[in-house]
Amino acid sequence: MPSGRQETDGFMQIIVRDNNVDQALRALKKKLQREGVYREMKLRRHYEKPSEKRARERAAAIRRARKLERKRAERDGVR
Repeated sequence: MPSGRQETDGFMQIIVRDNNVDQALRALKKKLQREGVYREMKLRRHYEKPSEKRARERAAAIRRARKLERKRAERDGVR
């Protein structure tokens, strides 16, 4: 696989090595977390009004911008 990922046709694949299901389960949970599946399930559990969705997305954008500014300030302050 060119990209080094083990996903084919949109499906996620986890390899179970030496019958170690616990390790494979941890790998699966980690992939699901990284892909945002848990967050998506939580959001879809209840209906969200369009105005609430806009407010949530706006707040997330503000948090991302503030975090980026903090990182820039920290980087510029160090040098």
